[in-house]
Amino acid sequence: MNSFFERRYIVAGIFIAFILMLLGRLFYMQVVDDRYFLFAQKNVVRRYIQFPARGPILDRTGHIMVQNEPVYDMIVLPALVKNLDTAELCKVLNIDTATFIKRMLKAKKYSPRLVSIFEREITAQQNAYFQERRSEFPGFDTQTRSIRTYPDSSAAQFLGYIGEVTDAMIKRSGGYYSPGDYVGITGVERSYEPLLRGQRGVENVLVDSRNVRKGSYANGAYDTAAVAGERLISSLDMRIQKLGEKLMQNKVGSIVAIEPATGEILCYVSTPTYDPNLLVGKERGNNIAKLYKDPYKPLFTRPVQAYYPPGSSFKPLSALIAMQERMIDPQTVYVCRGYYIAGNRKVKCFHGEVHGAVTLSTAIAHSCNGYFNMVFEKLINRKGGRNTDTSYSEWRNNVMKFGIGHKLDLDMPAEGRGLIPKATYYDKLYRKGGWRSSTITSLAIGQGELLATPLQLANIEATIANRGFYYKPHLIKSIGDRQVIKREYTLKNYVGVDSSYFKYAINGMQQVVEVGTAASSKIPDIIMCGKTGTVEVKNHKDNSVFVAFAPRDNPKIAIAVIVENSGQGATWAAPIASFIVEKYLKGTITKRSSGIYPEYYENANLLPIIEPKLTPKEKMKQDSLKRIKLDSLAKLKLKRPAKEPLEKDTANNSKAILPKTKDDE
Repeated sequence: MNSFFERRYIVAGIFIAFILMLLGRLFYMQVVDDRYFLFAQKNVVRRYIQFPARGPILDRTGHIMVQNEPVYDMIVLPALVKNLDTAELCKVLNIDTATFIKRMLKAKKYSPRLVSIFEREITAQQNAYFQERRSEFPGFDTQTRSIRTYPDSSAAQFLGYIGEVTDAMIKRSGGYYSPGDYVGITGVERSYEPLLRGQRGVENVLVDSRNVRKGSYANGAYDTAAVAGERLISSLDMRIQKLGEKLMQNKVGSIVAIEPATGEILCYVSTPTYDPNLLVGKERGNNIAKLYKDPYKPLFTRPVQAYYPPGSSFKPLSALIAMQERMIDPQTVYVCRGYYIAGNRKVKCFHGEVHGAVTLSTAIAHSCNGYFNMVFEKLINRKGGRNTDTSYSEWRNNVMKFGIGHKLDLDMPAEGRGLIPKATYYDKLYRKGGWRSSTITSLAIGQGELLATPLQLANIEATIANRGFYYKPHLIKSIGDRQVIKREYTLKNYVGVDSSYFKYAINGMQQVVEVGTAASSKIPDIIMCGKTGTVEVKNHKDNSVFVAFAPRDNPKIAIAVIVENSGQGATWAAPIASFIVEKYLKGTITKRSSGIYPEYYENANLLPIIEPKLTPKEKMKQDSLKRIKLDSLAKLKLKRPAKEPLEKDTANNSKAILPKTKDDE
């Protein structure tokens, strides 16, 4: 009997312990651990990301350059996809079953219990049809976001483009971005991404078992509103930006214009260019693939990435350094015989022109190579031949103060440094002590290894316009309603040349436009100071270069124009620059006494012919066709009648050996 009661207490104790364990587990599940609450909640509450409108970008006058357009994306929560009419959904989205399966597998791989994008940018009609039949597609829904649109289809390389985030970007963002999010890839879109993207919001919605919305969860107590991105006011003037792109169409090159008093960039042209609207929408992938394959590289941002020898546009800078170092004065006379003796070789002026006795100003005006070879020799040899490397290093440091050879810290990604080789470069090339000023005399006239970006060339002109200093160039004027820019863009950067020397170089630059090499580009009622450059390019036609600022007193614009493989600086770059300058200063372009007019330059096609690169298979096929053609011709000759008139054969032969006419003849 006692044994029975003992067993009863033991069994009762086990039951009580089990009940206590259940109660404890229930308490833990309902009070301590909220995972199960969340799992249950997901069956009735859907969490929708509210994507903010990306900040618009305007030009300096308030003209809209890029804005937003609403679109719909279809999203999916794989764990809820059950009893789905796959064929009907494929019909709605206009996709096939294989595509559906591929996307579902991708969504499940990302997470069965997290929302991911299934189809981007469905039409308003597709969205309306889907909303009417939502209950037939469990696990699927739509969300609204915005895409970029470009009213003027202009300034593509400046604005840049946005694209879907990669895994690496998601990792670097510390969890801010998720698959399917968009981010700035290039241009201003990338540089100012944290400001433009805004702040995402969340909407919690109650749904029933058929995935039909039943209203807001907790009256929106847990919702957060999306905050639109900041509005950016750029420094560009779309009047001259669009004009520059028209003038440079069907050409390879760049235009950069700067306001000297602020460092704000007024014009930022890179050609060939592209319509930024091509990189928006469903065809974005196909379009960007075509742009990448384009041999003229429209995605290449030439204002900051292309390196060019500055050519004769470098001469005023060289003269300023020589005056500062007391190697010459404004009255120093050089007698030009059409060439300069550099060591044991003759360095000719352009086409062997004989300039006679020239001073600094007239040497700039008529672009006398010999004068600047002489100036360079004085600078590099001033400490004697054994100390060439020391003198060269000092010259190099002085040139770098003008902004060449290092980044100008533009608010734009992928800015190039340009190139001014160190003395050690020439030591390796010619051995230490084995080179002199005559070895590298091409640097005196902006050729040789000296390379600069168009931005750097324009910045040099802004420096000369300011008589000895520059503000770091930048592309954003203000953010939102705040006139906020980086402090570094408000500081003067002095180049170490006394302001009194600049007037002599400027006198020469004024003569370039008044009576010198760019006289045909003179602007009525505006004093423009400039310098042409005709830059030799190995195995190609010369690059046309022109740099300038205007007006002479209280300058409002500094500019650099480069047209690749087009000829002399006065022929192409100078007229294009003059039209930009006049449009900016006057608002119109007036008739020129020289007879030049914008339409001629807009319609000119100077694109170099690029031979397509053949694969080995295509090359073999082409060679085979040539052989077949040659064999056919040989057989035809063998079948020719023996008594065919000799005159006909002679005529054919004489025609075959006529010399080809050159393009410039």
